[in-house]
Amino acid sequence: MTAGRPPRVLIDATSVPVDRGGVGRYVDGLLGALGRVCGTGVDLAVVSLRTDLERYRRMLPGAEVIPAPAAVAHRPARLAWEQTGLPLLAQQVGAEVLHSPFYTCPLRAGCPVTVTVHDATFFTEPEHYDKSRRTFFRSAIKTSLRRAGRVIVPSKATRDELIRLLDADPTRIDVAYHGVDQDAFHAPGDEEKARVRARLGLGDSSYIAFLGAKEPRKNVPNLIRGWARAVADRPNPPALVVAGGQGHDDDIDRAVAEVPSHLRLLRPGYLRYADLPGFLGGALVAAYPSYGEGFGLPILEAMACAAPVLTTPRLSLPEVGGDAVAYTSEDPDQIATDLGALLDDEQRRVSLAKAGFDRAKEFTWESSAEVHIAAWRRARS
Repeated sequence: MTAGRPPRVLIDATSVPVDRGGVGRYVDGLLGALGRVCGTGVDLAVVSLRTDLERYRRMLPGAEVIPAPAAVAHRPARLAWEQTGLPLLAQQVGAEVLHSPFYTCPLRAGCPVTVTVHDATFFTEPEHYDKSRRTFFRSAIKTSLRRAGRVIVPSKATRDELIRLLDADPTRIDVAYHGVDQDAFHAPGDEEKARVRARLGLGDSSYIAFLGAKEPRKNVPNLIRGWARAVADRPNPPALVVAGGQGHDDDIDRAVAEVPSHLRLLRPGYLRYADLPGFLGGALVAAYPSYGEGFGLPILEAMACAAPVLTTPRLSLPEVGGDAVAYTSEDPDQIATDLGALLDDEQRRVSLAKAGFDRAKEFTWESSAEVHIAAWRRARS
């Protein structure tokens, strides 16, 4: 009998990048919550890159954490190992369920598989991806929908898009909202804000914050154009700080070239994790005018840092922001109008900051872990 016994689950964490982007935040948050319930809800094994071994062993004292071969740090080798070495490892650790947290999974795993499909934008926003990336992930998603016993998605919007576009079976899809680490992402004190401003060389200048990958889907060029139009004629115009990975959006450089010389635009790249609350919570507005997200972790993290958020009502973003954020469109003129209105209304910014901070508390990794455990139990049975 297995019904009352915690399922033996192997989680493949080898897809987590060193920079701890969105998938890294998801896997780290999920494993942290599972570590707090491990031994009650799930019998856990994790395979990870060697660089993450100590992190996960500290996080999961009750779990078996296994190093992957060194070669899987390179993506082509990881994808090959996923099809051959990962099923063998699942057999060796006695896994009853294998969880793949980033779109792809083994074709022949030897046990039931669950897969996290983070979004459907490869289908809804194809123009924002290069051809090879779009082709790969479209194929991976279709394969996972066919092969996986359960598919986990981070929002109802993503579930509905998979059903609408790919005729996915709704009875095999589980919605597990992401959480936010309330210790890592918190309302910052004045000292935290001042430290970040000093690191960025902002002095006393106010600023608008963007944090995320600079991919076409994130709409950074139109944010730059909208910001410039909103602040160009203001005394002491706030700077725009575009932080995060470099991405592959060539239009960003063209938008930067259009910025009037008296405005200040900073592109600091990755910020230290410890600086994120001061960066987000110290901004006049955290702006994220995306064309669409599978969840929208950047706006949730900004909300948890008590930043007033401006985003778009596309796909999952209203599920996360609700009435606690301001909305705009993807168009630079509309971004300029709505950003300008927020800059002129301090009372509304304060109200949004408080509402977002309160709403962020509703999204916990513990709740996400409960949905995952339930999905693994269903997959095993």
